[in-house]
Amino acid sequence: TVMLSAAEHTNVVALWARRLSKVPTRVIVNVCTTVSQNFQRTSLIRERCLPFFAYCFYPWADEIVAVSYGVADDLSRFIGLSRQRIRVIYDPVVTPSLFSLAHAPLDHSWFSPENSPVILGVGRLTVEKDFPTLVRAFACIRARRPVRLVILGEGRERSRIELLIRELGVDSDVSLPGFVANPYAYMARAAVFVLSSIWEGLPGVVIEAMACGTPVVCTNCPSGPAEILENGKYGRLVPTENVDALAEAISSTLDTRSNPEFLRQRASVFTVENSLDQYLKLFRV
Repeated sequence: TVMLSAAEHTNVVALWARRLSKVPTRVIVNVCTTVSQNFQRTSLIRERCLPFFAYCFYPWADEIVAVSYGVADDLSRFIGLSRQRIRVIYDPVVTPSLFSLAHAPLDHSWFSPENSPVILGVGRLTVEKDFPTLVRAFACIRARRPVRLVILGEGRERSRIELLIRELGVDSDVSLPGFVANPYAYMARAAVFVLSSIWEGLPGVVIEAMACGTPVVCTNCPSGPAEILENGKYGRLVPTENVDALAEAISSTLDTRSNPEFLRQRASVFTVENSLDQYLKLFRV
């Protein structure tokens, strides 16, 4: 019997459950975020205790899997765990249904061919996604050319982002539809997809946008974007929290003809099949 656990709190619970129940179940823990960044940027006591719990209890795991090499290296350094104990298996991001969903009809007038190009961001409206930097970069671009911004997602930072949009005077060209069931239809029709995060683990939205053939611009945050884009081969990387650099990279991408097939080829590394094959070997099936 094998138990696969994901998310830091759940991992600790799973390891304790196995220890207390005294069953022979193998426990594999999955680490999907950059632990050091979570620790440094949170004021929640529960979150700040997690590195200590990981240090104490992750050695009990039969296998430790990180979603990116950056996450694995960070975990090893931050809690003093041998890097050889940590495997890397990329998340199963690209599914067969993604491509059909990308071609589904989209009921948003901004995405019609005759309109201005649309910059797209997707993610929870939380501090780590840093959408204010994207909004400020967009305002810089909008001052020079006709362009629009759509951000999909919900979260506790919505009111702050909406206030910033109004203060910058770009509310007529920014849309925040909230959560949508099919973001791929937006990705496939966007002129450029932008990830503005301060930290990640392996940002699946970047891979999904590439699978849709859409050019991407990412902050070079820990961890994931540099791995996905192979240090800039598949899209521009910029420093985190840098409005001018992000605006310049987006503008340059809008001015450059993209190669959708080139991007799709890279995204194919992150398919369900590839991930499943590696997990089945880990499960010894």
